Amino acid sequence: MDRSDVIYHLAKILNCEARKDEPLSKHTTFKIGGSADTYVKVTSVSKLSTILKECKDSDVDYLIIGNGSNILVSDDGYRGAVIRLDGDFRKISLVDEDTIYCGAGATLAALCKFALGCGLSGLEFAWGIPGTVGGAVFMNAGAYGGEMKDVVYSVNHLTPDGEAGRCEKNELKMGYRTSVYRNNGAIITGVTLKLKKDDPESIQERMDDYLGRRSSKQPLDYPSAGSVFKRPKGAFAGALIEQCGLKGHSHGGAQVSEKHAGFIINRDNATANDVKNLIREVQTKVYDETGYDLECELIIL
Repeated sequence: MDRSDVIYHLAKILNCEARKDEPLSKHTTFKIGGSADTYVKVTSVSKLSTILKECKDSDVDYLIIGNGSNILVSDDGYRGAVIRLDGDFRKISLVDEDTIYCGAGATLAALCKFALGCGLSGLEFAWGIPGTVGGAVFMNAGAYGGEMKDVVYSVNHLTPDGEAGRCEKNELKMGYRTSVYRNNGAIITGVTLKLKKDDPESIQERMDDYLGRRSSKQPLDYPSAGSVFKRPKGAFAGALIEQCGLKGHSHGGAQVSEKHAGFIINRDNATANDVKNLIREVQTKVYDETGYDLECELIIL
């Protein structure tokens, strides 16, 4: 019996949805990736804690995923348990007049709509980012001058041992596409956000403006994982890639977007290897021609 079978059977006992040999291409925005030994939707903090403890005791590797919007999964899949936060993790509630508590599994879209409905401003920049709140905090997602660090007040988490913990704003170490959670191994379970009261019509106008900019500049009609490279100091990755004549350059089914060179798209049944080879080709040519060393923002499994 595969070790991850233990997690599969435990998930069934806990009344969590669980599947064996689940194609991860169904759970990433790139639509790329082999199968996970076990795929589980966990619906509460207590159930997640139980599963994490069993993973440790049974020596089963695990991976927490949100909307799969910033990852590239190997064509060989994942040997272990892939855990998706669902149920209670998708709930959003108003704590007081300017404070929201949001489960880590909720989408940024759902959070933005909730804030709009409460007449709370500060999340407009996140409207249209295709990720979950936990993932957005993990990488300090940002756009159009706004970042998650501007609105996050505190974060609840579980340690790899399944123990509950919490980080306050001054402990989060949120920087450009990073936070303390990139290195501490803890799993974000929920986020408290402090926002500002504003007129809902004004909030909606800003959301519409940002979404319109995204639609006009980004290749939203093809599967992708968003911006592939971090912004190098003193330059923009997309502009450097275009400057090197790589806009539209392909490797297998993967292509540097013709609409925005900072994106790699799954144009024609691309494999993970297609994407990885294309990333290397882009990095090599940009470095050779400009001296800039492009660092991947994409998490490659």
